Amino acid sequence: MQDNTSSHPTTIEKKQDKRRSPYAFLPTAWSRGAFLKWLRRTHAWLGLWGATLGILFGITGILLNHRGTMKINAAKTERTKIELALPEVRPENVEDFAVWLQAELNIEKKWSRARSEPAQEISWDGQSVVQPEKWRVSFSNPQRTYSADYWVGNSYASVTRFDRNVFAFLNRLHMASGVGAAWILLADSVAGSLIILSLTGILLWTRLHGPRLLAAGLGFGSLTLAIFFVWRTF
Repeated sequence: MQDNTSSHPTTIEKKQDKRRSPYAFLPTAWSRGAFLKWLRRTHAWLGLWGATLGILFGITGILLNHRGTMKINAAKTERTKIELALPEVRPENVEDFAVWLQAELNIEKKWSRARSEPAQEISWDGQSVVQPEKWRVSFSNPQRTYSADYWVGNSYASVTRFDRNVFAFLNRLHMASGVGAAWILLADSVAGSLIILSLTGILLWTRLHGPRLLAAGLGFGSLTLAIFFVWRTF
């Protein structure tokens, strides 16, 4: 006896399929048309914008992650210490000292730090002595740093110069150390792009790679692992 039951989906089933969004985390009304087109273009253009610096931050991120544990000795800094004789007319304050250093070391960039530690009474070998005022000044960029210490009353200042190789230089760029506001804002734009790329990627991912349960499992699984490893560090 022939079975007349059709294996094709009924009209009701077709309507239900049409109502269901093909993207797991998008409402049906947003899964077609202008919004979806904008979402794809945003994801693509932000990926292009952050691609080059994303590679740089990725490489330096690995190096920084391994600067203590499982150390990768790619970033190296050469340290040189010198003593500079002060002029006969001594600087009157730490700002004057910084200006003198800038001219003496032929540095174009203004100092990044200049601070004064007041004189204080300390105990030395069972006796109370007065430690003189101390001035500290530093000039810094990603490739080179000068750090100077001067005890008020001495005839010289101690200056330490740090010269970095290319990997240490890139690490300083990653940490925005010794850079100007323009680089910081550029790095912020890349960081913001990565955030938006992650969000748009989540919205687009499930259309190509599986059901909602799998998407949720991957997301919560990575978050759980991150929390677990952070908790283990305490």
